[in-house]
Amino acid sequence: MTNQQLQRLVEEVSLQYFHQRFQHQAVFNARLKTTGGRYHISDHHLDFNPKMALELPLASFTAIIKHELCHYHLHLAGLPYDHCSHEFRQLLQQVGGSRFAPRLPSNQGKYHYYCQHCHLDYYRQRRLNLQRYVCGRCQGKLVAVPMSHVS
Repeated sequence: MTNQQLQRLVEEVSLQYFHQRFQHQAVFNARLKTTGGRYHISDHHLDFNPKMALELPLASFTAIIKHELCHYHLHLAGLPYDHCSHEFRQLLQQVGGSRFAPRLPSNQGKYHYYCQHCHLDYYRQRRLNLQRYVCGRCQGKLVAVPMSHVS
């Protein structure tokens, strides 16, 4: 997806779900690593993580666009636009935007563990000593999962 295609997609999502035009610029920013997008208050443009567009389905990427457009339209309307405001949460729920950026398959980590008691998944870049470490939530025993079994 190019920047022009992204711009057109953001404009379409804005008209379809918010019934308002998006009149600023939407671009990809490769420096974004864990966030899906960013709204700039100073000049009202939107940045998006290009990995999110490549690795996620279009519906998930559209939910990220809706999230950033909630910030955009609330700020331009003079309403509270931060994550904890009631107006933001209500608008986000109305349009079906995502509250958090989904974890990318490429960022999950090299080693996968899960807790036998509460079934919480852990992804780590380094191997854990399973004799020494336990689950952070319930203190249950961790078990290594071969990465070929991860879906």
